[in-house]
Amino acid sequence: MARVTLWRTIAEDAAAESELWAAALLPDGKRDEVPVFSPLAPAELAVGLETIYEGYLMHYGRPRLFASGDRDTRILLGDYLYAHGLVRVAEHGDTATVSDLAELLSLCAQLRAEATAGEPIADGVLWAATHALIGSGNGELASAREALRDRGDARPLAALAARVAGEDALAQAGRLHAERASL
Repeated sequence: MARVTLWRTIAEDAAAESELWAAALLPDGKRDEVPVFSPLAPAELAVGLETIYEGYLMHYGRPRLFASGDRDTRILLGDYLYAHGLVRVAEHGDTATVSDLAELLSLCAQLRAEATAGEPIADGVLWAATHALIGSGNGELASAREALRDRGDARPLAALAARVAGEDALAQAGRLHAERASL
């Protein structure tokens, strides 16, 4: 019997939802089953958080579990993964966590829309800070997101993420994200 992992859960849930998602699944040996930001957050949220991040990678990077050359399918599958991940997180009953994720996705969309070709996007530090402080109601996170949203200043988020998650964990998540996300 195959060991149930968060990756298998994400893959099997998507395949059960749609034949299109099942067809987009990479074979077991070709999947990149490395968590990026969920190690910074409470373990009980890992499946939902990795599902949401996989959706982000469907839109803006190299997904770890799925492959589809069709742009429309990538967008639809990414949207499904966002929604399904949010449902999984919402099952824990913490509206502050869901709010933090909604803010994360909204701000990432803003960063992508305003990006200039060749300039780095501060999405990695935004993902890291959000995961490290998810659901905490920490006013510093809101203030740091505001600095990024309104002034394009990612330094407060980087400092906050480093302080809460630690420099090593932040650097590891940043490296993994840079390998997977299109900048």
